[in-house]
Amino acid sequence: MSYDLIVVGSGPGGYVAAIRASQLGMKVGVVERSELGGICLNWGCIPTKALLKSAQVFEYIQHAADYGVTVGNSKAEIGEMVKRSRGVAEGMSKGIQFLFKKNKIDHIAGFGKLKGGTTVEVTAADGKKSDVTAKNIILALGARSRELPNLKQDGKKIIGYREAMTLDKQPKKMVVVGSGAIGVEFAYFYNAIGTEVTVVEYLPRIVPVEDEEVSKALTRSFKKSGIKIKTDSSVEAVDTKGAGCKVTVKTKKGEEVIECDVVLSAVGIQANLEDCGLEDVGVIVDGGRIKVDEYYATNIPNVYAIGDCIPGPALAHVASAEGIICVEKLAGENPEPLNYGNIPGCTYCSPEVASVGMTEAAAKEAGHEIKVGKFPFSASGKASAAGAKDGFVKLIFDAKYGELLGGHMIGANVTEMIAEIVAIRKLETTGHEIIKTVHPHPTMSEAIMEAAAVAYDEVIHL
Repeated sequence: MSYDLIVVGSGPGGYVAAIRASQLGMKVGVVERSELGGICLNWGCIPTKALLKSAQVFEYIQHAADYGVTVGNSKAEIGEMVKRSRGVAEGMSKGIQFLFKKNKIDHIAGFGKLKGGTTVEVTAADGKKSDVTAKNIILALGARSRELPNLKQDGKKIIGYREAMTLDKQPKKMVVVGSGAIGVEFAYFYNAIGTEVTVVEYLPRIVPVEDEEVSKALTRSFKKSGIKIKTDSSVEAVDTKGAGCKVTVKTKKGEEVIECDVVLSAVGIQANLEDCGLEDVGVIVDGGRIKVDEYYATNIPNVYAIGDCIPGPALAHVASAEGIICVEKLAGENPEPLNYGNIPGCTYCSPEVASVGMTEAAAKEAGHEIKVGKFPFSASGKASAAGAKDGFVKLIFDAKYGELLGGHMIGANVTEMIAEIVAIRKLETTGHEIIKTVHPHPTMSEAIMEAAAVAYDEVIHL
């Protein structure tokens, strides 16, 4: 069968591109070898949030007395938590099946490989091969957990995020290698349900892409809840002989050996480029990612790429935005290229972390004269009432023009608050305009208005 568009991969880049293309009148086929929705929906963003919710509920129960509620003994049942998480993922995947039917998109089951021109060879689960052709192809190949040479994943003792989500037995002790979003989310989850967790980070601080003050605040919070943190450290070797693991960690003070049941490798991702026919047809790959222009065209005519397999932040919402821009361009519309400087990042540990734009260090480095406003949740009525006084909102403004250069938050529900900052930056709103935007009271979100007021020496509640 011939299509207007074939999308290879059905993650948040692929399925969103397919639906938008269908809305714009294209006949669309999506090649997917596994579950619809890709990693994000089945093995990433969605099921991890379900697990984190379970941990949060368990924590709530343990602190119920603080809220005047008496409960009996509580126990974290990892098997039941995993079961709920898988159920959530399944429900969402069925939702994508419904959207495909609604938008008349064909799901072509199998592994897709470029064959030259605009043909994709699809290998079904039984090994049978067939060709599908289209006017255009979008590669949304996604990525997987990156393996370090001295940290080879065996799926049992040295695991990646997939195994971390489906453990049938709770480990007593765990070492998490890497402290990006995946590392700290799992560190929080396992620590919350009673596992002894050590985080090993190669760089000088955890969540290294965040503003330094946020990193420090998360470190304090994690240490308070019993998570051990080793920064400026690297895992040199893991001995998996015997019942558990002996992890050799090189720190500034020298080498030490940590014993644990399981090691979680969370040291980033690598794009799924193998066996996809890229070399055969001459698609340019640079630094392990497919090279594209601002509208996601590769060097091969009518072949495009989006999401984790191209340079840029490997985030679901980025892949979706890229997919929409790509197909709108294909349809002859005039979409605005994506502004990669205004992409929010969220980490769903407790306290949550959310940010967009420049850190304070980056703003100074870029030569901006800045005004910084920081409002702590300890001064927020809503946060006090909720018993969630940890954290703050920090806003960085250009002193000359009042432009909001960056927003950084740590605290309860801040992942829901960051969208306001993204919109403010998109609309080029100034600091004074934020102060004059009446926020509802009592809410966590009014801390944004208050932080802006701090920057301009107009704060009321500090």
